Amino acid sequence: MKKSLVLAMAMALGVTASAYAANPFSDVPAGHWAYDSINKLAAAGVIEGYGDSTFGGDKLMTRYEMAQIVAKAMAKGANVDKLAAEFADELDNLGVRVANLEKKADNVKITGETRLRYWNYDGDASDAAKVSDKTQLRSRIWVTGQVNEDWAYKGMLENIQTFNHSNKGEEDTKFQRAYVTGKLGGLAVTAGRYGFTDFTGGNIYDTRMDGVQLAYGKDVKLTVGAGKAANASGLGKDLDSVAEDMYYANLGAKFGVVDANVGYYKFTDVAAAIDEGASDPDVAIWTVGLAAPIAKDLKLGAQYLKSDMDEGDIDHDGFVVSLDYKGAKAKEAGSWGLFGKYYDQAAGTYIAHTMEGYGIDKVQTGYSEGFKGYMVGANYTFAKNIVGAVKYFDLEAKQHEGEQNTLYAELNFMF
Repeated sequence: MKKSLVLAMAMALGVTASAYAANPFSDVPAGHWAYDSINKLAAAGVIEGYGDSTFGGDKLMTRYEMAQIVAKAMAKGANVDKLAAEFADELDNLGVRVANLEKKADNVKITGETRLRYWNYDGDASDAAKVSDKTQLRSRIWVTGQVNEDWAYKGMLENIQTFNHSNKGEEDTKFQRAYVTGKLGGLAVTAGRYGFTDFTGGNIYDTRMDGVQLAYGKDVKLTVGAGKAANASGLGKDLDSVAEDMYYANLGAKFGVVDANVGYYKFTDVAAAIDEGASDPDVAIWTVGLAAPIAKDLKLGAQYLKSDMDEGDIDHDGFVVSLDYKGAKAKEAGSWGLFGKYYDQAAGTYIAHTMEGYGIDKVQTGYSEGFKGYMVGANYTFAKNIVGAVKYFDLEAKQHEGEQNTLYAELNFMF
């Protein structure tokens, strides 16, 4: 039985009489009628023989052993329909077993990023804070586990090594993300410790939070969330906690090529005092934004922000205008982009800003009054998954004299 089946396999794979001269099995002599066929199947990985380097041609195979050979032959493109029909039950069982193994192997995925960052400061805030430059190596390891078809778990371990005049070799490792994503009916759910960048592009809040987010819709999409704000460093601030509780809602819509959004953000017990007598106020921020292409590869965006924080004679609102041309793509070597922003933000319009510029805010004046200024930058993909960027910030205080310039550069390795 075994000899005839092996010959049938060899014929299905198109074996010729002089396919291979090697002899992988000690019990199949060169003059054997199936010598070339057996060698071809062995070279193709369809048959493996026994652990003692023998083929065992005089032994009877079990149906399951034969099904394994048929499955391997099918994977090589062999036309073995009759054999597949004969061993259909065994192949089904084998298929279930293989599928389960593949699913288990793909169930957990590990990705990561290493980012080398450099800041160079020049201005009044750097003098007051006694900083001139800083170098940082940030490494992140992401773990994604599929719970079922609709739900997944995500976690992130982060290590930061900082090198400057005041804390040479300082290192910190934390488990920064741990959350689940999934579906409940038509709702997209995120729950746990997740990263949250506000819908203005991070001009209000860009760090992690502990909470729940619900989203509904596609072209018109409503997103709401609530939770605890994270620890973070703001513009010129090094805070244990930027705020206590936070709530947000955003309605985004797409009208042809135009993206529009309106948002509401509420923060309680904000740590940044707005004047010398203020202490942990609550802040509500309303936003309206538009973004659209104005030429090929060129996109213009604008965000208006208004705060209800009591700031005396300081502005209660602000705006950010952005311009982006092309953009570096991690998987496309040689791709590049240019970008810029202009900021004019009262202190109550941001809680944990996304930008890398070091602000004049609070460091020089003793209280927050906001900032204004611009940023210009460029990015470039040096090789697949190796992307660099450089940015220059020129910022000044909203009312008091004081200017702060920051040159920032980064190099990202993604894996």
